[in-house]
Amino acid sequence: MAHKTDQSRRLHKRAEELIPGGVNSPVRAFRSVGGDPLYIVRGEGSHIWDADGNKYVDYIGSWGPLILGHTAPAVVEAVISAARNGTSFGASTPAEADLAELVISAFPHMQKVRFVSSGTEATMSAIRLARAYTKRKYIVKFEGCYHGHTDALLVKAGSGVATLGIPGSAGVPEEFTQLTLALPFNDTEALEQAFKKFPNQIACVIVEPVVGNMGCVPPGRGYLEALRTLTKQDKALLIFDEVMTGFRLGFGGAQELYGIQPDVTTMGKIIGGGLPVGGYGGASEIMDLVAPLGPMYQAGTLSGNPLAMAAGYATLRYLRDHKDIYGKLDKLAAGVVAGVASAAKDAGVTMCHNRVGSMFTWFFTPGPVTDWTSAAKSDSEAFGRFFRAMLENGVYLPPSQFEAAFMSAAHTEQDVQQTIAAAKQAFAMAHA
Repeated sequence: MAHKTDQSRRLHKRAEELIPGGVNSPVRAFRSVGGDPLYIVRGEGSHIWDADGNKYVDYIGSWGPLILGHTAPAVVEAVISAARNGTSFGASTPAEADLAELVISAFPHMQKVRFVSSGTEATMSAIRLARAYTKRKYIVKFEGCYHGHTDALLVKAGSGVATLGIPGSAGVPEEFTQLTLALPFNDTEALEQAFKKFPNQIACVIVEPVVGNMGCVPPGRGYLEALRTLTKQDKALLIFDEVMTGFRLGFGGAQELYGIQPDVTTMGKIIGGGLPVGGYGGASEIMDLVAPLGPMYQAGTLSGNPLAMAAGYATLRYLRDHKDIYGKLDKLAAGVVAGVASAAKDAGVTMCHNRVGSMFTWFFTPGPVTDWTSAAKSDSEAFGRFFRAMLENGVYLPPSQFEAAFMSAAHTEQDVQQTIAAAKQAFAMAHA
């Protein structure tokens, strides 16, 4: 039976009069999947409820931060307790060093960290820091990788840029992107050629070690090792953008999983426990260039906000003390990915899938998907039909073929079975 969305539709019409597209982040608009965006009013554990009272198994988790699920008691209690003492001071608080200590403990290369208010701020600052440290201009990024909406990084980007089919962004002068080299992901030879063409001129290589912004795309065998070797040879910095993967693929993120140490790590999402936060960190030699110690300026009124610090600390402390959580996440994610893929095969639906730990994507293409070129071959219309059918059956997926889905510790085997059953119905509807 079709679920009603009258209240969400009414709320969206009002929002459209006040906010561009009615949304404060583009992918929320459902443009690529069709239908009206839902307005969420409550979350608990692995579920969310919309304004019409419909309940969904949620595989977005605020786009990754909610690894413990919605309204995790330890996190909620930490935020309430912090709020009682004040929401912001524009001055230092003890919570900042508490969270910094936990974050640094997870990454062997990191000796100092600076907190900001978003992942975009983190990557923007990390690149400025790399240029300050190396005294070089060029940066390398990879097609389909999204590192926030900084001018220099909106070149062949993923996430909403890919979802909406925008090649870059209006308002970004061509001159701002001339120092950005956008290369194909998982192509070592392309990076080798870039270093040959611009010897001793590349400040840094920034990469999502497991891409989540063109869908989930893992690195090929030896690829991250090659990035590490080539950057060291040229004395360029290697930046791992672990905004999405940090503390999700393991307590030490993707670099722990793959055994690679970058020079700088950018973070966000989980380190804020669902509140706005970002961070970047590395060795003292690099980080001491950041003001007030050094000449690389970066600041923020709400950086180190006590509520975000409290939520992040509660989340990371829980993960540190319950590291068996990652095995559970891996098992549940494997079950739901394989179950839906099997249902697609039985129904004769063309689909492949990628998964690393609790991050995953079903691509509507024969595959394999290893880079942006292969991801872009996906049938977005087929994904849109699948998305809408899953929604009708109580499962909330990212409203884009090019965004990773996430499992949380609050998900259960019952959620997995409900999702597989919903997929079977969705595929049956497609062939009806």
